[in-house]
Amino acid sequence: MSDWTDGYLTDVEYAHAYNKELNPLVARLALLVAGLSPPRFGTACELGFGQGLSINLHAATSTTEWWGTDFNPTQVGFAHELSAASGVDVKLFDESFADFVHRRDLPDFDFIGMHGIWSWISPENQALLTDFIRRKLKVRGILYNGYNVVPGWATFAPIRHLMVEHAALSGAAGGSKLNVLKGTLEFVERFLATNPAFRRYNPLVVDRFDSIKGKDPHYLVHEFLNGHWRPSYFTTMVEALAPARLSFACSASYFEHYDPLNVTAEQWTLLQSVPDGPFRQSLRDFMINQVFRRDYWAKGAGRLTPLQQAEALNAERLVLISHRPKVELKIRAPLGEVALHAPVYDPILDLFADHQPKTISEIVRAMQGRSVSFKQVVEAVMVLAGAGHLASAQDEATTARGRPSAKRLNDGFLERARSAGDADSLASPVTGGGIAATRLVQNFLLGLRKGRKTPAELSEFVWQMLESQGQKLIREGQTLETREASFAVLMPQATGFLDEQLPILKSLQIE
Repeated sequence: MSDWTDGYLTDVEYAHAYNKELNPLVARLALLVAGLSPPRFGTACELGFGQGLSINLHAATSTTEWWGTDFNPTQVGFAHELSAASGVDVKLFDESFADFVHRRDLPDFDFIGMHGIWSWISPENQALLTDFIRRKLKVRGILYNGYNVVPGWATFAPIRHLMVEHAALSGAAGGSKLNVLKGTLEFVERFLATNPAFRRYNPLVVDRFDSIKGKDPHYLVHEFLNGHWRPSYFTTMVEALAPARLSFACSASYFEHYDPLNVTAEQWTLLQSVPDGPFRQSLRDFMINQVFRRDYWAKGAGRLTPLQQAEALNAERLVLISHRPKVELKIRAPLGEVALHAPVYDPILDLFADHQPKTISEIVRAMQGRSVSFKQVVEAVMVLAGAGHLASAQDEATTARGRPSAKRLNDGFLERARSAGDADSLASPVTGGGIAATRLVQNFLLGLRKGRKTPAELSEFVWQMLESQGQKLIREGQTLETREASFAVLMPQATGFLDEQLPILKSLQIE
């Protein structure tokens, strides 16, 4: 009897995660900066959509028609709940890749996305997906692929193997995968504490283990205890996708478009001595010890002339999604902490302080007389977007069309946030995707809808809601048992929400 899971874990739900790289608007800006012509994203497909947050957020806030599959029925059920809430007919299926890729009703796609799927499926399924992309991705279409990369995982791969073997032994007696994971993490910690030769020859393995053991257990189970787990070299990925007639377009990680944020001057000189192509990308992965690549691939990429590129970039709209006074002029990039040049970045941030969308051409005009070039403006926009301060914005007509369904979807999120905090995004018709919003922020929004307007009223609303369910706030690992202790936390949070977060949410048409 065959195993329908094909080595992939299904008895533990995947984390409720939103991935912005699956947003065609994010892809559009990256492609334009790379000098490539993006397609019109009319149809899109997400393979392995997990809980369905990304596919539903993108479908509810844009005019793109979305299709997708995930063979965990529990997760697909939740995705259907989100689709029903928004009222958008998202084509969601609980089929294996082998079944889904041969459906006769599938359209051809402008965009296909798979985040964290390739590294966790069998070689047979990888071949199925490559053939599917070959057949169903349109000419000039874009593939997004997020996958584990060997340089960053080379040291830890043996520990992952050890974890799988231990989990297999301890799981044989039964018990949940989450309990098995807990025991496995404790065992590996004990093993490393014995100071084995493996640790001495690979001293950074302890830091890597410490960095992963505190992550969401649902994520860790899927990341490390699957039957398949194969980090790839970039050049191996090029070979794997060649039958689909794809070529590497650019990184979906905006920082990686600018080498000074990633490599030293000496490393850059070496990179430039190597012809631009797969080997240079692979060499760069070794230089930065790349763990996870986020790549866009194109089927017959269309090159833009410098004039076409400049005109297209000038028309791009962006919006500030951070509170301007708290935006620090430094970022954490692969090379480390980088200070941003205040004479360039401060005026741009000030221009966006009203949280209204602006085109790049508007930024360029505002920077006239400051000796800031068009190229510097584009770089600043990419850096601020990569740091999570700016986001691409849709045109006003598309925003207006997406607003009703985005509001309905947000209604569903706010209702869920009354009792659960697993879905930490809300839908913005301005950005065509998700905006981070904790359970507390969502509860404050719900309180506003019910007429609570002051910090004290919002704090009382949230506290009573938690109290009625027997839930408590936790601060620095300590459970807050009293109303007074809870209010000491809630009041400043509610004040910050009203003063800083709410104006941004309103500008993003999240209400």
